[in-house]
Amino acid sequence: MPKFRGLLENNNLKIATAGVPLLADALTNQQVELSRVDWRPAVAGTQDALNRVMADSRRNEANSLALTKMLAAGALLVDVRQAKDALNLEDNTFLHAGPPIDWDRASGPMRGALLGGAIFEGLAKDAEEAERILSKGVVEWEPCHHRNAVGPMAGVVTPSMWMFELLDPSTGNRSWCSLNEGLGKVLRYGAYSQEVIDRLRWMTEVLGPLLKSAVDRRNQSEAGPVDVHAILAQMIQMGDEGHNRNRAGTLMLIRDLLPEMIESGAPTTDLATATRFIGGNDHFFLNLVMPACKLQTMAASNIPGSSVVTVMARNGTDFGIQVSGTGQTWYTGPAQTPVGLFLGSFTEVDANPDIGDSAITETAGVGGFSMAAAPAIVRFIGGSVPDALAATRRMYEITVGENVGFGIPVLEFRGAPTGIDVTRVVRTGILPQINTGMAGKLAGVGQVGAGLVNPPMECFESAIQGLALAAPQVG
Repeated sequence: MPKFRGLLENNNLKIATAGVPLLADALTNQQVELSRVDWRPAVAGTQDALNRVMADSRRNEANSLALTKMLAAGALLVDVRQAKDALNLEDNTFLHAGPPIDWDRASGPMRGALLGGAIFEGLAKDAEEAERILSKGVVEWEPCHHRNAVGPMAGVVTPSMWMFELLDPSTGNRSWCSLNEGLGKVLRYGAYSQEVIDRLRWMTEVLGPLLKSAVDRRNQSEAGPVDVHAILAQMIQMGDEGHNRNRAGTLMLIRDLLPEMIESGAPTTDLATATRFIGGNDHFFLNLVMPACKLQTMAASNIPGSSVVTVMARNGTDFGIQVSGTGQTWYTGPAQTPVGLFLGSFTEVDANPDIGDSAITETAGVGGFSMAAAPAIVRFIGGSVPDALAATRRMYEITVGENVGFGIPVLEFRGAPTGIDVTRVVRTGILPQINTGMAGKLAGVGQVGAGLVNPPMECFESAIQGLALAAPQVG
């Protein structure tokens, strides 16, 4: 071994190892310097499709363009409107999170949220009547993503609900998200008790109009629209990661809108109630982060040859992704159950599989991809601070670039890993890291915990096949 080491030193040679670590461990024990390459074989059954996609001459340039467009996207809060106006949402039409799903396959929290939506809209007087009309197709529903909107957890949006409306100045694209209800027994987690319905009605009658008035006044002022993208960049440097920790973002939103809320002329009691509601709900800003991230990934969509993921979404039964190069085609697999911390006496047997459009945050490079920026997040989702750092570092291996606008302080302000590449996921076997809330598997229960989860590999296996079919013939 000394002769071997001398040969390396005298000839300025370096050692790199890949695959099984047996040789690398032996050399390390002999104090030989080396570089370990984290190499893994491609996922079984994907090699032919992967080879065809990798041979697509458009791919590198297309992925570079996708990244450029994502990094150029902005997000301005330009309006707060009811869904029937913002999305042209017809009567008896609801939206939901994730890929398409029918009543028979819908999970407990999805059913609960749909039941609550029907009661809230006055289509049914109770859960029994709501189930009858939903199971018979009286109400139609479709994914939020089909209308460029996003919905947390069950993501149910009904015509009367108020929506944040965000604009990307770089493309002219718009995206929407409902107002955040808080935590616990709320509609998005599948609860539909009278308490839930009463809160939704207050949000419709008081909170929505008050926010609209404030946003309108702000837009007409010298300050101009609230820059959600800029707040997102700041909050990542203040200990938030944009998915399950939005404390700094919520406070900055109050800072920007409170003067206009006060000057709106609304009754003092309404102002006080609304301010307490927003200030007491650290997740309120999540419903602005999500459409901001949707605008970022929308900018990269429909680029022929690109293998960049533009949507990750779950409906509580299926996990679905969309890829730039194949447009709005859904590639699905079974939603996995998160692992993490539980509220009260709930345990893993109470948790429903993964649900919600909020994985759009990870699709854009924040949330689970930027957990290194928010070490305190582990107190909410489980794990340790080193786990959070390792998760972010791992995501650089499956992304096409970095977003320097979302600099992560503990990593010397390295940009957030951005642009999930289907080929890298399949080649490495590394799945995107998502942190998320957990809904109870039974309709009406609400939130039971929060934790970590990954998409099923089946989504990416299907996507690589779809990209292969869309690639030009070679030879």
